[in-house]
Amino acid sequence: MKPVCRGYLLFNRVIILEPSCANKVYWNGYFGSFFGVPKPRERGIKAPLELSLLEALYLLEKNLLKIYSGSKELSYSELYRYAIGNIPRFSELYRIYKDLRERGFVIRRGLKFGCDYLAYEYGPGIDHAPYGVQVLKPSEEFDPIDLVRMGRLLHSVRKKLIIALDLGGHGVKYVVLKWWRP
Repeated sequence: MKPVCRGYLLFNRVIILEPSCANKVYWNGYFGSFFGVPKPRERGIKAPLELSLLEALYLLEKNLLKIYSGSKELSYSELYRYAIGNIPRFSELYRIYKDLRERGFVIRRGLKFGCDYLAYEYGPGIDHAPYGVQVLKPSEEFDPIDLVRMGRLLHSVRKKLIIALDLGGHGVKYVVLKWWRP
């Protein structure tokens, strides 16, 4: 995929208006969501693509997308600063997002399963995500009841819960949890 596609910053999203670029970006890693298409099954969708700031920043960093705010092209650092100012925990979320993508996972939002991300081995529509991922900092206070809620919900849909610990400049650590039955 060449850096020919243009995305336009719109609040906390980046929109790719050109359908051929939208398809190129989506089908080469399952980035974003097409407007009005809940579960894409075939290529050649004639709709704009909506990217989260996480996805857009990753694609910008990989030189796979140019992002504009009006007529001004944004640099990586400009978009990163914008995202940090508008999305709580963005730097931690992005570090984990990028690390999981680099490990070959397809990452999608996990909100409806009570976690930050779903991690697919192949992609939505190809397989079911085997993991739900919750991003935490080691110093962050976390209510154990939330962990139980997440774990039970994910277990009910046959997914394992991964706690992704952002260690800042010291990398990332993953802890996979599964239900134990005595």
